[in-house]
Amino acid sequence: MSLIGRLFGRSVQLSPAQTRRLEAWRRLEEPDLASARLHPRYVVVDVESSGLDVHHDRLIAIGAAAVFDSGIVLADSFYAVLRQDRVSSDDNILVHGIGGSVQTGASDPREVLLQFLEYAGKSPLVGFHSPFDEIMIDRAMRRYLGERFRRSWLDLAWLAPSLLEAQAGFGRNHHRKGLDDWLHDFGIVNISRHHAFADALATAQLLQVLLHHAAMQAPRTVNDLIEAADSQRLLDRQRR
Repeated sequence: MSLIGRLFGRSVQLSPAQTRRLEAWRRLEEPDLASARLHPRYVVVDVESSGLDVHHDRLIAIGAAAVFDSGIVLADSFYAVLRQDRVSSDDNILVHGIGGSVQTGASDPREVLLQFLEYAGKSPLVGFHSPFDEIMIDRAMRRYLGERFRRSWLDLAWLAPSLLEAQAGFGRNHHRKGLDDWLHDFGIVNISRHHAFADALATAQLLQVLLHHAAMQAPRTVNDLIEAADSQRLLDRQRR
């Protein structure tokens, strides 16, 4: 068995063209997030999966929307369903609305994941409770591409309370709010909850709001925002 097979438990079969595409992504220059301006190109990501168990459930769909210079360009977006070997449960389908025939007839997961890498490039990634998205994508990348997906993520679930902690109008314990709560607070409409692209688009609008607040405060770089979110997460753990 190959080294990749020993590391990841199965042999990863890529065509020469797919291998070249993966290598081209690997060679992309990493952004300097410690000196980058506050408004680079962010890629806001949301996923749909066969369940909430990050160790056993499968990635079904990826949606993403880019925010550049505080603006959302709908043409700069991504959505794809990964072909499944088996259909997820009826209860799960009721959540995300991706039916069985769509799941089994979707695109080759290797192609979807390569397309996502080419779309995202090395941009900083954004999510809401992003560890779930990160783990699900990483597991799929390892399974289908033999690639560890280790990227910088900005988690808005923690950035929002970090930036708004001292501001009035958000109530107590707003550090425990969910995505729907924050969207309601800022009048952001989600056109289709639990659709990966719609959720990513709504989260991108929340990012726009938070970047506006960040511009009036101390954060000046992407790393500043990531560190603020990480600090807020640690603070919340200490409060419990």
